[in-house]
Amino acid sequence: MSKYNFKFSINKHLAGACHMALWAYMFLSPMTFWRGTGITLPHYLMISMQPFLLMIIFYANYLYLAPKYFVAGKHRYDLLINIVLITVLGTFLHYWMDWANTLFMPYLTNRNDDTLVTVVYILRDSLNLAVFAAGATALALARRWVTADQSLKELEAARAQAELRNLRNQINPHFLLNTLNNIYALTAFDTAKAQETIQELSKMLRHILYDYQQPTIPVSDEVEFLENYVKLMRIRLPETVSVTFNTNIQSNRIEIAPMIFISLVENAFKHGISPTEPSFIRINIDANEQTIVCSIENSNNPKSSSDHSGHGIGLQQVERRLELAYPEKYIWQQGTKDNDKIYYSKITIQL
Repeated sequence: MSKYNFKFSINKHLAGACHMALWAYMFLSPMTFWRGTGITLPHYLMISMQPFLLMIIFYANYLYLAPKYFVAGKHRYDLLINIVLITVLGTFLHYWMDWANTLFMPYLTNRNDDTLVTVVYILRDSLNLAVFAAGATALALARRWVTADQSLKELEAARAQAELRNLRNQINPHFLLNTLNNIYALTAFDTAKAQETIQELSKMLRHILYDYQQPTIPVSDEVEFLENYVKLMRIRLPETVSVTFNTNIQSNRIEIAPMIFISLVENAFKHGISPTEPSFIRINIDANEQTIVCSIENSNNPKSSSDHSGHGIGLQQVERRLELAYPEKYIWQQGTKDNDKIYYSKITIQL
């Protein structure tokens, strides 16, 4: 059961309890007003006609008239039907109560009510019925709004999950394309290292095929995946490139959306390596029960305008996945420093 369905179930039970409490009070209130008069069961049943008719007008509007007419915008039909229904029930209630008084309290029937007094009593009873009809309509509108809001939230959640799955499926070929390009370049000058690289790739594919299908995985598993990737990349790096990977995971229970940092690491290797000058890549991942921080710094060696090997798809996917998996719970800082010699990217996720 989703959290929205769970909340809706709680609200439904609470609403049912409120309905029961209201009508228990309405049906028991005559016992309070007539206390000490020696009211009998037949008399009580007859004067209970008033809360019974209030219940009828309430649920007629709450369950049928308001949803069918008022909510649908047919206000005139709803008003006309209620006027007729309330007038009929109000008139019936007046004469019913007058008959009950004649049977059980004859001393109240000695007065000779004229037509004006009768109309006043009918208007009084009709007004009570109208108040309950209006209250039922308002509750029906509120229920419709809550239901529509819950449905909208469920649709948004489903859409976000579908988009997230789509993004995750897009990352796999993007990642594999970069890795296979590395293996292809390696086979040209070192077959043994190429074989070692394929073994490392098989470990990473195992992670993609199994762990990656889960919405979250332990941070330690994600770190192991990134370490395998870095190990794979180190095989073909020249000695002029320094790569450091430091982690500080304070608990094995900390989990994260899988492969959310891989594009950052790929980007560091793509832009942080110079074929002619010493370069560096520094990766740091810190995780505790409250936050996960991935900080990456590398030499800033932007590609020339003629190099179209990368299209920025990976970083765009990172941003979108962060928005879907951790909405309003992440900060992504990126840019250059030290006179544009160093590029940095830091993601802080609040758990």
